[in-house]
Formats: sequence, C-alpha cells, structure tokens
Amino acid sequence: MFRKLSLTAATALALTAGQVMAAEIETEIEDFAFSFEGPFGSYDQMQLQRGLQVYTEICSACHGLELVAFRNLHDEGGPGLPEDQMRAYAEFYEVFDQSLFDGEGDFRPATPADNFPASSLSNAPDLSLMAKARAGFHGPYGTGINQFVKGMGGAEYIASLLTGYHEEPECALEGEPMDGYYNVAFAAGGFPESCLDEKGKHMVPGSWISMAPPLYGDDVEYADGHSTELEHIAEDVSAFLMWTAEPKLVARKQAGLTGVLFLTVLSVLLYLTNKRLWAPHKHKD
Repeated sequence: MFRKLSLTAATALALTAGQVMAAEIETEIEDFAFSFEGPFGSYDQMQLQRGLQVYTEICSACHGLELVAFRNLHDEGGPGLPEDQMRAYAEFYEVFDQSLFDGEGDFRPATPADNFPASSLSNAPDLSLMAKARAGFHGPYGTGINQFVKGMGGAEYIASLLTGYHEEPECALEGEPMDGYYNVAFAAGGFPESCLDEKGKHMVPGSWISMAPPLYGDDVEYADGHSTELEHIAEDVSAFLMWTAEPKLVARKQAGLTGVLFLTVLSVLLYLTNKRLWAPHKHKD
C-alpha cells in the first residue's frame, strides 16, 4: 500500500511540475472582439456559417466534431441552416452503421440524427470542446476571471493560435533544429535551451507545435463577399468552434438575465414588505 501511495504522490508531483513548467511559458493571446462576448452578446449567424465553411473545407481533413449532431446546424442561435440545406450537408458525410448487413456494418450517408465524424488522425484532437478545454487560459486555477472581466476565452485562444505562426526566433537558430512550427500562442510544446536565459526563463513567447499552419489567408471564398484575410478567417472558425462547445450560450444568458431581474424585483418587494410590517413598531416606547 505504501508503494502505491508513493507512486501516486510521485505521479502527482510530476504532473504539477509539468503544469508549472507550462505556466512559465509566456504566450501572446490577442483580444478579438466576438459578438457573443458579454452578458448580452449573441452569436453572429453569418459568422457561424462562414466558420462552418472553413471547418468543412480545411479543418475537417484532420479534425472531427464527434459531439455535435448535424441537426444542430438548423437550431436557432446557431448557424441556422435551412432544413433542406442541413440535410444535404449531412449527406455530404458517410458514417459507419453497425446495423447494416445483419450486424456486419457498412458505411451510409449521414442523416440529421448522426454526429459529425471523429478525427481522422490519432494525433489530431477533436474540436467539439476545444474552445472550452482551455480552462487554464481563463485565469488562475481556471476561475474564468479573464473571460469574465476581459472577455478573453477559448475563442481568443484558438484565433490567436491560428494567427500565431511566426519565423523561428534568432535564439532557436543557434541551437539544434526544433521539430514543428514556432507559434507565439502555444505553450505546451518543446523549447530549445538556446532560448533560455541564465535563470532558465524563456526569452521568447510561445513554443513549437507539430501542426503546420492550417490557414494562410484567402483559403476560402465566401458567398457573402466577407474578407478572407487570415485574421478574419481565424475569427470565423473560432466563433464556430465556440458554438460547438457552447450551443446553448444565448439561451443560458437569457435565463441568467431573467433570474437576475426576478431576484431584483423580489428583493425590492421584500424590502418594501419589511418596511410596511415593522414601521408601526419602530417608534413605540
């Protein structure tokens, strides 16, 4: 039993040390102005549709959305595709159905009830919850302070990551070549010793990521004529991925606002009731 406890403690210490090391790497996260930020913000339907196009034409080659159903593309507060377009889009994909051919299974066109396929590569993460998976970016211990005060959340992280590819810094050229691509918003990859100062602190932000730059600008052609510059495409797909992680964001905000208004009115009524009940007794001898 003591051995098991020792191994558990050693594992916990190793994970903590890894988190501390990652936390020491400074990153450059840009504050994008998304329409869904703030207590009254909501998704921009046209932006979500553009983001869906970017995901379909570029991101889906490697990444999946296995927690999102095709029928959700028709929901209010989301991309809002007409039902016929949503069904046609679902048929664009094939899913494996185990019930076909007496249990042997086979591929068939997807229906609105099916989910997006999973990632096609083992090292490519699913993007369903990517915008919510960056709890450490939300503030100390995942408290959400940055997201609440500054409007900085997972969508900003994704957009900054997509636009954060730069040439390797000079310090990296002095040591052994690094595998991957230098990204100022990424903080979980390798780091060359030549970019550490005498105290072991990082002299440049970010680190090296194995994913090649997926966007370069003018990667897609929007039907609405919206700008296809790198930053705008990154914003569109980041907003779409935020919707996949928080499809009920607008409804939740409305419910929260209703609750606040109800509690405010209730507090005023309780205060007036208290004044009316106790006013005759306050000035008695």
